[in-house]
Amino acid sequence: MRLALDTNVLVYAEGGGRSATAGRALEIVERLPDAVISALTLGEFYRVLVRKAGCRPGDALAAVRRWRALLPVLDLTATAMDAALELAVAHRLGVWDAAQLAVAAEATCVALVSEDMQDGFTWHGVTVVNPFASEPHPLLQAALEEGR
Repeated sequence: MRLALDTNVLVYAEGGGRSATAGRALEIVERLPDAVISALTLGEFYRVLVRKAGCRPGDALAAVRRWRALLPVLDLTATAMDAALELAVAHRLGVWDAAQLAVAAEATCVALVSEDMQDGFTWHGVTVVNPFASEPHPLLQAALEEGR
């Protein structure tokens, strides 16, 4: 079961946020064998580390390279960008959140693991699942059990 990870999961797994959130993010990354990330995620991850977490640019670059080596990276195609713009208009999403969903849909992911969008929102076969919700979404729970 293929799931895409959003930036916040990587940031928390890298140690940003509360220790319980960081622990949950690490558990997700370690137990999802078919997890993927987008090139957008890596760019946003770098920006968050430098601008919000106060990392030095070289350290942030090293973190991006570690994640790129760990997980398959999906590109943003022109087709996915067109779909993202339509999604942003139709559902009033931010264009970059919509792009994350469109890239995940194009890669036939069943879920986008993110706390930044509406938990349970489904578009083109991709469901947004909040990994930090008190009750785990059934898709995430099934994927985690599969990865044991």
